[in-house]
Amino acid sequence: MRMMPISLCQPGMKLAKKIFSDDGIVLLAEGVELTSTLIRRLEECGISFLYIQDPRMSDVEIPQLLSDETQRRAIGEIRNAFREFTEQPGRRKSTTYPYIGRNIRQVIQMIMEDLGRNEDAMIMLMNMQTVDHYLFAHSLNVCVYTTMLGIAMGYNSDQLLTLGLGALLHDIGKTQISMQVLLKPGMLTSYEFDEMKRHTERGFYLLKDEPGIPLLAAHCALQHHERLNGTGYPRGLKGDEIHDYAKLIGIVDSYDAMTSHRVYRKAMLPHQAVEALYSGSGTLYDTAMLKLFRDRVAIYPIGIGVKLNTGHRAVVVDINAACAHRPVVRVLTDEEGRDLGEPFDMDLSKNLTVMVTSIDFEEQNKGSVLLA
Repeated sequence: MRMMPISLCQPGMKLAKKIFSDDGIVLLAEGVELTSTLIRRLEECGISFLYIQDPRMSDVEIPQLLSDETQRRAIGEIRNAFREFTEQPGRRKSTTYPYIGRNIRQVIQMIMEDLGRNEDAMIMLMNMQTVDHYLFAHSLNVCVYTTMLGIAMGYNSDQLLTLGLGALLHDIGKTQISMQVLLKPGMLTSYEFDEMKRHTERGFYLLKDEPGIPLLAAHCALQHHERLNGTGYPRGLKGDEIHDYAKLIGIVDSYDAMTSHRVYRKAMLPHQAVEALYSGSGTLYDTAMLKLFRDRVAIYPIGIGVKLNTGHRAVVVDINAACAHRPVVRVLTDEEGRDLGEPFDMDLSKNLTVMVTSIDFEEQNKGSVLLA
């Protein structure tokens, strides 16, 4: 299968991965043939990339971080929790929802079990095949990526549960923000930005007294926009004043926001987002945590087209966990861009004179025309 920007997808191409709705229902199954109407509808729903069938990649599988059942249950419970709070703006502090904490804890346990089956898994983009409310998908992505980092840091099960809860609910305060501000397609005014920033404090007050939600998880909602140099919000905390869980969530929250399609900008690719994060190393983000994150991110996702310094065009078919910037690629063209009759695989970790120079959407489009 191939990973393609939806802007380059063409009628006649066939999906290689299911597309889910916000409640876990399969909207489009594998093998569905795209039409111009389907492509337009998916783009309107915020889908940035699609996995497309390609006979030259028929043996390439995209690993799933979560099972379909875990993803379905997680999105459903996130939706229920967020909608419950949305429907009760400014609710009395005495009002609690014990079942929310219970159900969300069960979801975190399912996520931990799925991730625990492959502790060496790389962080892969998860947000490309789900048609749903951005906030629901973002919350799940941040939870999964952060939990993976917690596992890599050696956290025990109780620590992972609290970290996962804090990550899953870090943006719950946005349920108290006006939809006009939350979904505004253009730049926010200074008043609107101040209103948006209040989601951190509102999230803390929503969570701090909820049964089954640790107080530390509420502090993750409060602190995930704090930054090492004190330029974050809401309190301008610095360095060790910020809890480590909130520091981790802050890195992942920024990464997922950058790699997700929004109405006001296109999604970045993983390597671009990692570069952007590193510009804040030691000032905005903890350097050691950022290095761990970089080492766990598949910066060149499986299925994406790349151009090599030799002039060859290729597609990523596997990831080297110990050297993420040197994946295994399937070479499809010669140095002049002519299709090879017999594509071949090359492990860039063993061919050190060959390197990826750029993402190659031209070749992605060219190769996929064969599928029409």
